[in-house]
Amino acid sequence: MKVKVFANFREICQAKSVEVPMDSGNRVIDILEVLIQMYPALDEEIFTPERTFKPFVHVFLNGRNVIHAEGLQTRVLEDDQFALFPPVAGG
Repeated sequence: MKVKVFANFREICQAKSVEVPMDSGNRVIDILEVLIQMYPALDEEIFTPERTFKPFVHVFLNGRNVIHAEGLQTRVLEDDQFALFPPVAGG
């Protein structure tokens, strides 16, 4: 599964997108856990200690925020467009 990453997540992954194997499951949380195994620095950027999203971290599947679906339990298909956005400040 191709995961598109943005802003400081791109810096951590050194790429605009990362190929993440779906061997460990087909939910958003499964994809993120594998991504964190590949890039451990992402862990503290994405999750709170309780394993919930940090404020303003967003995952979009096919252009729709997963908070409007089943959050971290949302099912992911191999050909879905998966995008991971960090908190972004600006003015």
